[in-house]
Amino acid sequence: MASPTVIWFRRDLRTADHPALLSAAERSSSALGLFVLDDRLLASAGPARTDFLHRCLRRLDEELGGRLHVVHGNPVDVLPKVVADLKADSVHISADYGPYGRKRDAEVEKALGDTELVRSGSPYAVAPGRVRKGDGDPFKVFTPFRRAWEEHGWRKPADTDASTVDWVKRKGGGKIPTGDPAPDPLPLWEKFRDERLPDYKTARDRPDLDATSRLSPYLKWGLLHPRTLLAELDDSEGAATFRSELAWREFYADVLWHRPETATKNYDAKFDRMEHDEDDDGRFAAWQEGRTGYPIVDAGMRQLLEEGWIHNRVRMIVASFLVKDLHLPWWWGAKHFMEHLVDGDLASNQHGWQWVAGSGTDAAPYFRVFNPITQGEKFDPSGDYVRRYVPELRDVEGKAVHQPHDPIVDHAHERQVALARYGAIKS
Repeated sequence: MASPTVIWFRRDLRTADHPALLSAAERSSSALGLFVLDDRLLASAGPARTDFLHRCLRRLDEELGGRLHVVHGNPVDVLPKVVADLKADSVHISADYGPYGRKRDAEVEKALGDTELVRSGSPYAVAPGRVRKGDGDPFKVFTPFRRAWEEHGWRKPADTDASTVDWVKRKGGGKIPTGDPAPDPLPLWEKFRDERLPDYKTARDRPDLDATSRLSPYLKWGLLHPRTLLAELDDSEGAATFRSELAWREFYADVLWHRPETATKNYDAKFDRMEHDEDDDGRFAAWQEGRTGYPIVDAGMRQLLEEGWIHNRVRMIVASFLVKDLHLPWWWGAKHFMEHLVDGDLASNQHGWQWVAGSGTDAAPYFRVFNPITQGEKFDPSGDYVRRYVPELRDVEGKAVHQPHDPIVDHAHERQVALARYGAIKS
């Protein structure tokens, strides 16, 4: 009998629609499911994302009949030891296209020596780097990327489940912290698809409504693959809008693949000259804690701390406030988000922040400064979202709740400052 293979799970914590699992089954009828708790990746994750990861691992362990092997350590050290113990001739992974993941996998591949590291599939419908302009250059603007991405298309979901291989039980691994497993995301997807998708185009910008899919954490850790969702979308307006949102995720992954330095640096180098304020009066902490005096901003920041998630429209509002009202660097906010977001994804997070700051590819013009009062009145017209997260304003009725209460800055003045600073670097 062939020795077991190793399936090294990372951002693909599922057994359904799993190309690497299919590839492993072609080598052997048995496999060890492995997850490595890597301190270099866990360092940027706060308690909310770490807890959700543990819940995802518990769910995967249940799918594997209690046979998920979890090890704490450096993958470069862990994988050769596991392979040697099993006498495995191959390790199967979903390809990682992030800056750290690419470097780590190259180091693991070298450490494995003659044992093959087999890459099959990725966390994306279309792998980063594959969709290009006619001249071979990468896209810098989203809309033509989306068109080319749709024309390129994607494979059908892979026909796999937990029974595709026999899972090997191995002693000596660490224990997954106890608690409830993550819920099955498929019923969540089906409920959204059947009940909320028809109105998604217009309702998705309303944080006071339960109108979005809330699937981003499951996509982040791969409990769902975007291809699974794309296979069930029709040509309706709601489906087209949702497909476009998935394309944004793939666009930003493509941008980071081509320009890995943009995880920490401005995509547009002229923004290196942008003047930022010093945080000598505690404004950054006020923003972090939801104490700015602008209700929609404070509601969003408190939602982040309470739930590890913020509605996408509100993410843009709070990001604009940090960068253009407080004049603080976008990477401060991006780091805070990555620490607290359950769905924290490096490519989407960093480039979403750069979009708001005006420094990124396909960026919002810097002169587009979100007014936190009018944004609140437009997208939370009854004020229900604000009252949900800012309890001291629950007695204020209607959209009057969006009026500032002891604001830390004057928006009209700070908007002029932002425009002047943009004017100084635009040439």
